[in-house]
Amino acid sequence: MTDDTILARIQVEMTAAMKARAAERLSTLRMLKASIMEARTKKPKDAPFSADEEIEVLQRYVKKRRESIEEFRKIGREDMVPNEEREIVVTQAFLPSQLGEDEVRALVKEAVATTGAVTPKDMGKVMGALMGKVKGRAEGSLVSRLVKEALGG
Repeated sequence: MTDDTILARIQVEMTAAMKARAAERLSTLRMLKASIMEARTKKPKDAPFSADEEIEVLQRYVKKRRESIEEFRKIGREDMVPNEEREIVVTQAFLPSQLGEDEVRALVKEAVATTGAVTPKDMGKVMGALMGKVKGRAEGSLVSRLVKEALGG
């Protein structure tokens, strides 16, 4: 494990959280570390675990937290939402900065022009061209929604 991996940064933050007695932050950091370690064990021992894979693990974690927030709100458990939101904030500190909706919209416009897409049936072409550019920096649901809008779907 090199010092520039997300896992290494999480470990450093865990130590700081222990010293500061920040129990909630420490709990989230432990969950993030466990998620990455679990993903690593699913790969063959000789296969390297890339930074992109670490980012994907953390993005899935954020997505699960957002889904939990939706569920808590549906069943009227607003008291559970702040904890999930704190976990999202802690996790996002380890992710690349996210693109704004306007930035993604500009990339969608560019991808539509590049691929020659016209109808909603061309969505796959546009998404394929876009996801490489926005990977780790924009949620797939946002990209999908903007592509649908651009293609009149």
